[in-house]
Amino acid sequence: MKSKSGKLGRIRLKGRSTTKPGSRLKSQIPIRIFTDWNDQQPGFLEIDLVAHCGEDISGEYINSLDATDIVTHWTECAAFIGRSRWFATQAIDRIEERLPFPLLGIDSDNDAVFINVHLIWYCRENKLTFTRCRPYRKNDQAHVEQRNNSVVRKYAEYQRLETPEQLKLLNRMYQLLSLYRNFFQATMKLKKKQRFGSRVKRVYEKPAKTPYQRVLEYRRLSIEQKQQLNKKYQSLNPAELLRQIRKLQEQLFGY
Repeated sequence: MKSKSGKLGRIRLKGRSTTKPGSRLKSQIPIRIFTDWNDQQPGFLEIDLVAHCGEDISGEYINSLDATDIVTHWTECAAFIGRSRWFATQAIDRIEERLPFPLLGIDSDNDAVFINVHLIWYCRENKLTFTRCRPYRKNDQAHVEQRNNSVVRKYAEYQRLETPEQLKLLNRMYQLLSLYRNFFQATMKLKKKQRFGSRVKRVYEKPAKTPYQRVLEYRRLSIEQKQQLNKKYQSLNPAELLRQIRKLQEQLFGY
């Protein structure tokens, strides 16, 4: 996707925040900016922050921004050190550049990294819908919560990560994971729920599809864009991608 160079300079975000967002600020979100959520259109992402602090939350450590598209299940991650709102928006920019469709909106939890005036301004300037989930309702963000485990924790594990060298390795691994999982790993997509008294039956899409396959079904994507995606797919070797990911894990964790 086209990079939005220069926009971060206009926002002028600074520093690290450990302050919880106040109720007055929360009352401004969900914010329906320029468009409402559309579950049939790719580009609306659930986002969450995963901390790589190990068992010690003191000091500066690496955090991973995990983002999952509602329609296609396309997942991207980007890591940064600390909890700076500036770095968080930079991570969103990096994720957007790797998406095969336009970014239209983000839905976050109630972390202060997201619930702040800087991200509100960021979304307004870039014409993004910005909403938040209900406090303590993880099911509101079921898509990204699942990827926190199946992507971030599966590959980045639970150890403390805090050095610039580890950050570089982690972000390189996320770039490879984007190719490996989005192009080759099929996911089950919930089609509908049926309630029978106290029981709920979940009906899933069959057959399971990769995010890449779902993107190709998106009618608004041009023929040229689909051809470019297919060309990238044909150039990839999933076995080699997985070998490179494992090698980065060895360097990252020393095993």
